[in-house]
Amino acid sequence: MYLQPTPLGRRALLKRGGLGIGSFALAELLKDDSAFSSEQVGPLSKKDPHFPAKAKSVIYLHMVGAPSHLDLYDLKPELQKRSGEDCPQELFESGKFAFVRSLPKLMGTPQENEYRFSPSGKSGLPISNLMPNLQSVADEITMIKSMHTEEFNHGPAQMFMLSGFGRFGRPSIGSWLNYGLGTENQDLPGFVVLITGNVLGAGSPAWGSGFLPSVYQGVEFRSKGDPVLFLSNPQGIDTQSRRQIIDSVNQLNQVQLADVGDPEIATRISQYELAYRMQSSVPELMDLSQESELTHQMYGTKPGETSFANNCLLARRLVERGVRFVQLFDQGWDSHGNVFSSVKNKAKQVDQPIAALLKDLRQRGLLESTLVVWSAEFGRTPFAQGSKDEKKAGRDHHKDAFTVWVAGGGTKGGMSFGQTDDLGYTIAENPVHVHDLNATLLHLMGINHERLTFRFQGRQYRLTDVGGNVIKPILA
Repeated sequence: MYLQPTPLGRRALLKRGGLGIGSFALAELLKDDSAFSSEQVGPLSKKDPHFPAKAKSVIYLHMVGAPSHLDLYDLKPELQKRSGEDCPQELFESGKFAFVRSLPKLMGTPQENEYRFSPSGKSGLPISNLMPNLQSVADEITMIKSMHTEEFNHGPAQMFMLSGFGRFGRPSIGSWLNYGLGTENQDLPGFVVLITGNVLGAGSPAWGSGFLPSVYQGVEFRSKGDPVLFLSNPQGIDTQSRRQIIDSVNQLNQVQLADVGDPEIATRISQYELAYRMQSSVPELMDLSQESELTHQMYGTKPGETSFANNCLLARRLVERGVRFVQLFDQGWDSHGNVFSSVKNKAKQVDQPIAALLKDLRQRGLLESTLVVWSAEFGRTPFAQGSKDEKKAGRDHHKDAFTVWVAGGGTKGGMSFGQTDDLGYTIAENPVHVHDLNATLLHLMGINHERLTFRFQGRQYRLTDVGGNVIKPILA
């Protein structure tokens, strides 16, 4: 018997067609999600770079609050000589500052021995005696002394440094890399965040995914207590029950994804699966007691504690396991008063673990493939803020000239690039914009910064906006 086909209305046709398209999308998004392979095409699957990469992973050390770079890395004998004089009127009027409103006094670095700079390593790179351990690895480091940015307050400047835009809503550099390259390890996130101190001014958007699917945002790990919040099973739920719950929830999510095709549903499915796998991988990762006593002495670590040193050691363990981007935030560098005692105290906290990290990566053969970045949101003024007593005075925010450094991951090391004027106020040679730095970091990871884009609200966006030039002289 011949059956007459039932005609479909427009609404029914679109609904059924949408289900079919969604099913194809689901199959592609979740293909081989249970075990990693080079052919996997899930949201966090490993992707090929645009060209051969020098680095496979990044450890990004962000000093929250902006260190006084003039007292750590950029020695200015002329500023020391003229310390106490009025800041030249034309310089002061050309800048934009957070707090200083009237003509201030120039303020050089103290000339006591602990504040002096020493030629370090075979390269003779000048580094403050406040960081003696960093001096011992000077030949691994490339100082970029001509950085400048567009924001002069903490939150916007942190967002600009880390996302290329001074307001919320754009993806962070770690999210861009997670999106562009995927992950090497399906049992851990591709982008991990470790924090010491209070949350920075910009808050979690500094490691957020912006308009990218949220699967690419950073995941905060804690070195004390539960490593990842809400990862542990609730009381009364065992591993088998957890697996059954996840399977049931994801079946419902798959039906909804097939119906509406929303990529955030695919993110939800992927994250449920990742969280389940992390229940096994994360406790082993976070157990620093596995490390040798010699390693703990080198870093200054204490298992079970919250410290910058512990986070540096965890960073090495993370990249060792294939995590693409590890971001360490260390709070407490803001110094509007008592700048010299403040920078001394903070330098003591980070000097040993950072030097240990570079040495550890080198001796394990990881420094060649790991790019280490030391940054802040901006620099500090060469003139005093607040008290007329230099021992109590601070330094205001300064966006027009500051220092960052990089090590490993295809950079030369043992060199300085760019230069500020004799007072450390303006850039005298080879200016480096934030977009230039980010373009260079992407380049070292095998990415052409102009090709890593995402379409949002009708236009193609990228980390470097419409700027950015790779800093070729620092590349090995």
